[in-house]
Amino acid sequence: MPLDADLNLIAVLLAVVAAFGLGALWYGPLFGTRWQALAGITDESIAGVSMGKVYGSAFALQLVAVVTLALVMGEATLVGGALVGLVLGAAFVATALGVTYLFSQKPLALWAIDAGYHVAYYTVAGAILGAF
Repeated sequence: MPLDADLNLIAVLLAVVAAFGLGALWYGPLFGTRWQALAGITDESIAGVSMGKVYGSAFALQLVAVVTLALVMGEATLVGGALVGLVLGAAFVATALGVTYLFSQKPLALWAIDAGYHVAYYTVAGAILGAF
């Protein structure tokens, strides 16, 4: 594992920003209404949340994920990076969410939306990192 790889901070930041952009589409016009219903989240409950805290924390967590992805993949091409992201997203993130969702008795459709986002996000992030 190439943990001594030089990190391209521009690529890392672009990948994190891409995660937010993808999330805005994924949890907005693509699956937002269905996701809210499955997760039991109402517009009223969202209004009572500090979105600055949520987005700031999400940014920090995505930053950790992207830096780790960059360290694990080392040097890669756009396609190679996308493949590494796809495999890690599907093999680790989606399966871990699956186990958690099984035991917490959450609907399969909710898992598909959430896991699908993470697999897509890791794939895009890997492609961005690989392109740089």
